[in-house]
Amino acid sequence: MAKKLTVVLSQGQSQNPAKRNLEEEIVARLLFEPGIEVTIVPHLYDLKPDGPGMLCLEGISGNMVIISWMFERAARWTLDRNGIHGKIGTSLLTYEVDEDELDELEDEEEKAEKQRVADSRPPSNRYIYCLDLRVSNKVDEYVEEIQRIAAEQTPQVMQLGGLTLDPSPSNGNGNSNGEMFGVTPLQQLRHDHPTNDTYVGANHEAPIEPIRIEETGGRRWYPVIDYSRCTNCMECIDFCLFGVYGVDGIDTILVEQPDNCRKGCPACSRVCPENAIIFPQHKTPTIAGSDIVAEGGLKIDLSQLFGKPAEDPNAADTAIRERDEQLLLAGRDAVGASVGMPKRQADKPAEDRDELDDLIDAVDELDI
Repeated sequence: MAKKLTVVLSQGQSQNPAKRNLEEEIVARLLFEPGIEVTIVPHLYDLKPDGPGMLCLEGISGNMVIISWMFERAARWTLDRNGIHGKIGTSLLTYEVDEDELDELEDEEEKAEKQRVADSRPPSNRYIYCLDLRVSNKVDEYVEEIQRIAAEQTPQVMQLGGLTLDPSPSNGNGNSNGEMFGVTPLQQLRHDHPTNDTYVGANHEAPIEPIRIEETGGRRWYPVIDYSRCTNCMECIDFCLFGVYGVDGIDTILVEQPDNCRKGCPACSRVCPENAIIFPQHKTPTIAGSDIVAEGGLKIDLSQLFGKPAEDPNAADTAIRERDEQLLLAGRDAVGASVGMPKRQADKPAEDRDELDDLIDAVDELDI
């Protein structure tokens, strides 16, 4: 039997009728697609690490498509922080990008490549595709893209002496004896004794109902680290004074106490030299995980697509102000640039003095 493709739809946080209608129409269309299983969960970013939603996602062992109201990077690394890993599945349903400009940026990035945290990880054996529901409001575009992805999962069929053979002795989720790893007994039973002919190429007589996961809890706010950009420089842990960040057993930065983060504060994202820290719900697209903005056809600086720090001279000042505001709200003293910033200042190259520097020194000597 060919492996099924699991499509996970992450619902929007609001009850906006247009959003809900788009979600339900996509689900309704996918129920009739052979070889596709649909799971519906609350908003991905709000799921609790030990809640039913995340536990359900952890039980998916094969290739997966995540449809959410989040930028692709935000969705991918939100999954990653919960131990759900996979190789990047390339989607054709994206914001428009100038291909020539992307090629030039890739060449530039290769010349000054840095060691990223993700480079030291063992490769995954499955793909995760992330689709942003804000790219289009047309149901057909999402269904067609998922159909294309599902077609890539279909193994080649060999003909031998009039017999049709599956080239893989394994069921795709376990070993050649039919045992499935990482699944429940009910899932094993359904696999060994299918009742709805949902394999690729089967004739459908009735749709397969989706799995719907319910989970209570409010909206959350915490940073998500993009390890494909992170160099483990530790500037975030130096800058944050609320105990959000920590390190694992091999001294790799991680978001250790996400609920310690101050709601609405993205200061650590602004000081990250690699733009590796994402706040998926922030109103600024680059902080929320965007690479490009489909707003009136305008695009942001595409050099940020490959991790180049934002050329915003006021980013550090804004981050310091945001952090001080949160310190005061928490009943603590503001610290300004005295904490967490020396490393960044030390990296700045010394500049030649000019006439303005001499003038400033002269004024200082007047002591007025």
